[in-house]
Amino acid sequence: MVGVVLVIFVINLILAAPSLTGILKGLIPGIPEGISFELPHKVEGKIEDPLLLVASLLGTTFSVAAAFYQGNLVRERGWTIKDYSRGIGDSVAGVAVITTVSAVIMITTATVIPGKQAENIGVLAQALQPLLGSTAYVIFCVGLFAVAMNPFLINAIIGGSILADGLGKPARLSDRLSRVFTVAVLLVGMVVAMLALRTGQKPVSLIIFGSALTVIGNPLMAATILWLANHKAIMGRHRNNVIQNVLGGFGLIVVVFMAVRVLILVVLKLG
Repeated sequence: MVGVVLVIFVINLILAAPSLTGILKGLIPGIPEGISFELPHKVEGKIEDPLLLVASLLGTTFSVAAAFYQGNLVRERGWTIKDYSRGIGDSVAGVAVITTVSAVIMITTATVIPGKQAENIGVLAQALQPLLGSTAYVIFCVGLFAVAMNPFLINAIIGGSILADGLGKPARLSDRLSRVFTVAVLLVGMVVAMLALRTGQKPVSLIIFGSALTVIGNPLMAATILWLANHKAIMGRHRNNVIQNVLGGFGLIVVVFMAVRVLILVVLKLG
């Protein structure tokens, strides 16, 4: 179903005929209207964070946890230094696919529903209307369920496996303790979601806030990855070079900045 929705987005992109000039302008770095680096704060009793949507996007597309988990997968598959080039190729291909999919979705949505805030699922579903018409809402909701289940399960598996590994226990996907921890993560997520829905908040707002929360643990994982990538005893001649460290350091600064913002937001909400 995920693949079907992605194909529909591609067809919609063709039917919507976005402006090539507009797409190229979108590649120019800039600060969109309503976005600022101001820290989360209260305005007339409401908590506002100008970068909440950015934090949510960062949490879903810039998955430090997935990168961190690659070490476990490589070990589980029994890869050695001989598979280094193959691993680089797989990583590049994976990043290219994710980037392309994200670009298709964002370009299509920006073309079909420009300027509209995604306050509910119905607004988001309008992005599929050029091809599906009135059935866009049904198809989008079914596809959304499939798309949501995919990262939900994957993130739970990552959390369960890394927790088992951190405790010094067998952490393969087939190991019992890893599965137990994965189920525990799923149950905790379900309980938190049920409690959050009882607050009366809009589901879309909860999804955005939930995605943003994932960046809190990013600094520790990003710093660990950067440290391992520079560890001579582990990486040998494949250690990071200066350019890689500069890019990695910049990425670390970004995730630390966003994590601090989200923590401030959480404190304000709890207060």
